[in-house]
Amino acid sequence: MIDDRAAVESPSATPSASALARRRRRLRFALTALALVLGAALLAYLVSQPLARGALREDANHRLNLFATAVEGLIDRYTLIPPALDLNSSVVGFLLQPFDDARAVALSRQLAQLNARIGAQAVYVLDTTGQVLASSNWNRPDSYVGEDLSFRPYFQRAVQGAATRHFAVGTTRGDPGYYYAQPIHAGDLIIGVAVVKIGLGDIEQAWPTLDRPALIHDSHGVVILSSESAWRYTSVAPIDPTDRVWLNSERLYGVLPSAQPVRLPTVPYGKDRDVRLALPVDAPRGRTFLAQARGIEGTDWTLMLFTDLQPAHVTALGHAVLAACVAGVALLMLQVAAQRRRILLQRLENQSLLERTNQQLEITVGERTAALTEANRRLRDEVAERQATEASLREAQNELVQAAKLAVLGQLSAGITHELSQPLGAIRTLAGNAIAFLDRGDPHTAAHNLGIVNRLIHQMGSIIAPLKSFARKSPAVAERVDAACAVSNALVLLAPRLQAEAVAVTDLTRASEVFAWCDQNRLEQVLVNLIGNACDAMRHSTPRHVEIAARATADGVVLEVRDCGPGFTAEVEARLFEPFFTTKPSGDGLGLGLAISRDILRELGGELTARATPGEGAEFCIHLPPIPHERVS
Repeated sequence: MIDDRAAVESPSATPSASALARRRRRLRFALTALALVLGAALLAYLVSQPLARGALREDANHRLNLFATAVEGLIDRYTLIPPALDLNSSVVGFLLQPFDDARAVALSRQLAQLNARIGAQAVYVLDTTGQVLASSNWNRPDSYVGEDLSFRPYFQRAVQGAATRHFAVGTTRGDPGYYYAQPIHAGDLIIGVAVVKIGLGDIEQAWPTLDRPALIHDSHGVVILSSESAWRYTSVAPIDPTDRVWLNSERLYGVLPSAQPVRLPTVPYGKDRDVRLALPVDAPRGRTFLAQARGIEGTDWTLMLFTDLQPAHVTALGHAVLAACVAGVALLMLQVAAQRRRILLQRLENQSLLERTNQQLEITVGERTAALTEANRRLRDEVAERQATEASLREAQNELVQAAKLAVLGQLSAGITHELSQPLGAIRTLAGNAIAFLDRGDPHTAAHNLGIVNRLIHQMGSIIAPLKSFARKSPAVAERVDAACAVSNALVLLAPRLQAEAVAVTDLTRASEVFAWCDQNRLEQVLVNLIGNACDAMRHSTPRHVEIAARATADGVVLEVRDCGPGFTAEVEARLFEPFFTTKPSGDGLGLGLAISRDILRELGGELTARATPGEGAEFCIHLPPIPHERVS
């Protein structure tokens, strides 16, 4: 206004004053517009940067939880194997007896079979001095058998009665692994330690799924696993020299480097912080990362994830540039009300969309967190249910064994009654005659009758003795057993049925010729079941003949039971040992005899196999372990 008045009062000064005023207005507008544009850009950056950072944090936290859950699942998958070895009769029996190479090889083979099923790196058994007696890798050049692992912390804690597990680098091949150690008991006495070592290759292969640097360190602060090889076996905090000497003596990580090639931060659980890291490790200047940490349940491990914040910075700069452009356009089109209105509506729509996106993200994160919580709960319930089921199955198996024995006795009762009734009638008659002869003064004839009575009583005892032994309910105890004696007792039990069904038996076994290492009562039960099955198979065949033979092999003893029945097909052979599978007519059997017999032999360290040719009969082979050298007299 002052410049306009001056122009009216001084015509000569009007052009220069008006131009100066316009230039000043333009300058003020430009400065104001620039300030508004810069202010809008700064505001957009300040608003967008926390939002982008929060999105990165949520995504990283989700990845962190998923990866930690996967690691927990891998670790927890093997927790039941060492307790199972503690309950395994073969392992306990091996440790209770003096050491023998043959039994050690047999146990190592069992451990190798177990390891092939569970997929661990190694399964091995140590004595109380820390020496490895049997291992699943017994037949490899880098076998653990014979190694002294008494220095390992997991052994030292396990031999004191505590089940333990932790990370360590192997002393044989130098490969890292996670160890589960469980004391092996014989009653209240600790007689050894069972150890399962799992490889961590699955975790190493899963690093690319995180798509960002990550590491796992233990309670000592030492990095045991990392997506960056240069971080491995460094520490997130300085290690005291005394602790370093102790860790090197325990050889948990091999030999720790004396100097830190990479400085790593410490992050508390559930917190995050900005850290500066040089990635790759030889980069002269580092970048800022968001560091997050989470403990892995069941271990002393901490999983740390490093999320590059550069994308959040770039996103915020992009939003800032966008805001500057929008502000510039808004200022340029200040006079166009419609354009201003459209720009305002667009901004409101963008803000609403951003809010909906954030809400949806929060809902998704909440749903996934709830799903993970429910999955963990189901996993715990499943573990408890499996433990209870295992105990019930073991008890049911023992009851089925006794029930099978009593069922066989029930089937044989009629024939046994007939066998006993004849001697009893003869004894009654001979005793009455002896009294009569004594009354007549003929003691010689009376003594002769009483001698016959004595022989008949011994005959009845030979019938009853196997029944008493067979019906006894007792745990399996391996001992040196004459195979011919076990076959003879089984044939005594089945004699009435064999005679009634006109089944001829060829017993090729000879007394004191072949000896097996087993429980005689359990072996007799298996023989009774196999011979009885042979009789059932030959019910409609002629002739009816069963052949029994025993032979010693390099791996133990083999008893063979052959019949001349119709045999069975390959399809039936594939399902022969399935519980409740039977080829007998309905009501003649439950289909449990062969399954129980195989379980009995496996408990004794043996096996039951079968082969047959349709129309030519069947052959069942009982494989029993050899007698330990220490037991041979």
